[in-house]
Formats: sequence, C-alpha cells, structure tokens
Amino acid sequence: MILKRTIICLAFALLLSAGSPAWAHMPLCLCMDNGDNSITCQGGFSDGSSAAGVIMRIKSPDGRVLQEGRMDDSSEFTFMKPRADFLVVFDAGPEHQLRVPGSRIAQ
Repeated sequence: MILKRTIICLAFALLLSAGSPAWAHMPLCLCMDNGDNSITCQGGFSDGSSAAGVIMRIKSPDGRVLQEGRMDDSSEFTFMKPRADFLVVFDAGPEHQLRVPGSRIAQ
C-alpha cells in the first residue's frame, strides 16, 4: 500500500513538473482511498503552482452537495467516503474544474 501510494505520488509530481506552454495552467487532481473510510485528494496545476485554497465538493449523482471544503496548505483535501455513489469536484474557477467519479478512486 505504501509503495503503491509512493509511486502514484511520484507520478503526480512528475505531471506537475512537466508543464508545457500548451498546458500552461491545467488543473490536476488525484484522489486515493485511504482504506479507512476516508479519501485524500491531492491537487495542483501543470505549471507547478499550488492548489491550496481550491474549493472541493463531494456531490451525489443528482447534484446535491454532500460535503464541501478547501485544499489545505499542502494542496490536500481529506473527506469521509459517502456510502452511496459520489463525485469529487475540484473547483478552481471557470475552465479549471475537474470531476472525479467515486467509482474511479482506487484503494
């Protein structure tokens, strides 16, 4: 589990550091199931800038907001995993939103 998480974090860091002019400020968000009913999402931008303060919303399939918060100073957001289907929304403003279906978050 620790090795898998380390590999994922390294791959994410490479994506953050590999910015190109065509992707000057593309949002990135990686969510991982912690195995204890919580999920941690790490965010950033392709130009290497921080996602600290970015709004995070956990939504139901019908669009209701189940949980809401912000990325912390480490560009992380941890939340309790809903019992039903859900969607994670990384909302850094217009043109900078990502949606991660709960079904795609690996343990």
